[in-house]
Amino acid sequence: MKRLVLPALAALSLAACATTPTTYQPAMGPQAVGWSEYRIEPDRYRVTFRGGPGASADRVTDLALLRAADLALANGYDWFRVSDRFLQGQPNRGPRVSLGVGGGSGHYGYRSGSSVGVGVGTGFNLGGGPSVTATLEVLLGRGPKPPGGDIYDARAIRSTLMGTAT
Repeated sequence: MKRLVLPALAALSLAACATTPTTYQPAMGPQAVGWSEYRIEPDRYRVTFRGGPGASADRVTDLALLRAADLALANGYDWFRVSDRFLQGQPNRGPRVSLGVGGGSGHYGYRSGSSVGVGVGTGFNLGGGPSVTATLEVLLGRGPKPPGGDIYDARAIRSTLMGTAT
């Protein structure tokens, strides 16, 4: 049994290193890191970006905006309006520490007696933490960008955020 503990710990530590980084790419499955889109109407899309374990909500939202900008430009549009936003999940908040106390009394083998135990432990999420998913519903438009805080110039977003995509 003791011979199995070391290989099991080694496998867990390797699994912790094998998390998927959050990069700008199409998602290759429903739970995969990357973007996906769904056309609702000719000029309206739902854009979703799923981050890798531990990615911040800001990074995932930026990459969803980048995909919306790329989608607008690829279809001949100049700007897009975010008509709805949805953020699911929370990034990992790091290690946790816990304290436990226990005791007991009774018959232990051939002797009776009592015992008290105190334990301190730490917890680490070996999977890298939960992933964050940002979903935007966007309406694409042509011509000069109208005023409004929820309207984005597709070229400006692409220029600003493309450097953060890797």
